Amino acid sequence: MATLHLFRNAPEVIAVAAGEYIFRMGEAAKVMYLIIEGEVDLSLGKTVVETAGQGSFIGEMALIDDEARSASARARSDCRVFPIDEARFQSLVMETPFFALQLMKTLARRLRLMDARAVVTPKVKKVKKVKKVKRVKKAGPIRKAKKAARPKKGA
Repeated sequence: MATLHLFRNAPEVIAVAAGEYIFRMGEAAKVMYLIIEGEVDLSLGKTVVETAGQGSFIGEMALIDDEARSASARARSDCRVFPIDEARFQSLVMETPFFALQLMKTLARRLRLMDARAVVTPKVKKVKKVKKVKRVKKAGPIRKAKKAARPKKGA
């Protein structure tokens, strides 16, 4: 992404070791991040829903809707990330239209990804095995007549 060059050598860049969390689901959110180097797993609970790499934004929803983190971000490899707080975010949106377009593309791609995951083929219910039941023959009028016509034993 073209925005990457703006922050690659900035003093605010944070080094994150592989396995460390950048943020966790449910935490209060004040910044988003631009991944300068490395890969970050984004997860919901124990399910990794995306692996974001160099040039990707993570945590961007925090600056858009002012809600708690909706996912966790954990470094898959050693990473360098650039934190973007609300003031810098507002400035970038106003002064760098390409930044806003990149961010919208990221949001749209992630929304489509989640939509695709939500479309699940309907589950087929297992049919229970029916126990075989012995058929009992009912004595109808013809059967009764035949039984009555038989000679009785010992008579």
